[in-house]
Amino acid sequence: MKIQVKVIPNSKEPRVREIEGVLRVKVDAPAKKGKANKRLVEILAKYLSKPKLSIKIIEGLTSKNKVIEIK
Repeated sequence: MKIQVKVIPNSKEPRVREIEGVLRVKVDAPAKKGKANKRLVEILAKYLSKPKLSIKIIEGLTSKNKVIEIK
């Protein structure tokens, strides 16, 4: 399954909201050295009740707009 995600880095607390079929994820990590991407996977794993290894960023590693694959 693939989902579209918009990431908002440097937020005070993590939060996930779905707006018009796109998940907006506030991440409490900076967008440097992959820290926000790593934290995004952790947040989505908890939100979707899936293991972290089943979540993979397939598009947008350096962008706020990403495509995530969930196995």
